[in-house]
Amino acid sequence: MFDLVIFDCDGVLIDSEVISARLLIAELASHGVEIDTAYVAQHFLGRSYPVVLKQIREEFGLTLPDGFEAAYRARLIAAFHKELRPIQGVREVIAQLAVPYALATSSSPPRLAESLKIVRLNDLFEGRCTTASEVSRGKPAPDLFLLAAEKNRVAPDRCLVIEDSEAGVQAGLAAGMTVWRFTGGSHLAGLDLDTGDAAQPHRTFASYAEFFHADRQLLKEHPAHGQR
Repeated sequence: MFDLVIFDCDGVLIDSEVISARLLIAELASHGVEIDTAYVAQHFLGRSYPVVLKQIREEFGLTLPDGFEAAYRARLIAAFHKELRPIQGVREVIAQLAVPYALATSSSPPRLAESLKIVRLNDLFEGRCTTASEVSRGKPAPDLFLLAAEKNRVAPDRCLVIEDSEAGVQAGLAAGMTVWRFTGGSHLAGLDLDTGDAAQPHRTFASYAEFFHADRQLLKEHPAHGQR
């Protein structure tokens, strides 16, 4: 039995990564950097914006102008207002959880707040969020998840992490937590997630309809909780 479920946000709660990847690819192309969705998934997924900038600088020798981030984020939020949707079934799963839950994300606080508001999940996560802005090391370091556990006064080995990215899986495992990888986001469709030396989650699932199959004790109605 777990004492806390920690959800990542992008690609786990909201189907945002496919939108983010499309816009980032277009923005970088305007600066002469040509990448594809597979590259984004391998190098950027689950990572904070400063880490993305560092990767671009080191691999392509390009330092993006000061206004790049603001322009990209403005276009991204505009696209979110038109296209962003919650991951199907996630609200229903959270409503049925028998244990407390939290959110830990590499997104910035303003982007997180706007994203949750757009998809109307903000009511579920009021006061439950931890962002990469609160730690010195982002994913794949364990700091983000460890801080979320500390805030909720739960031991790491009693936490279940729900992640979609390789960096997030690595972070959860490094924190000493159980990790389930969600592969149902649009951004992972058609991608080969088995890279051989990749960190292995404890479980992989592609739909929230499957969420409680592996551990029925997470379900409120389970007899262990005195309910039927």
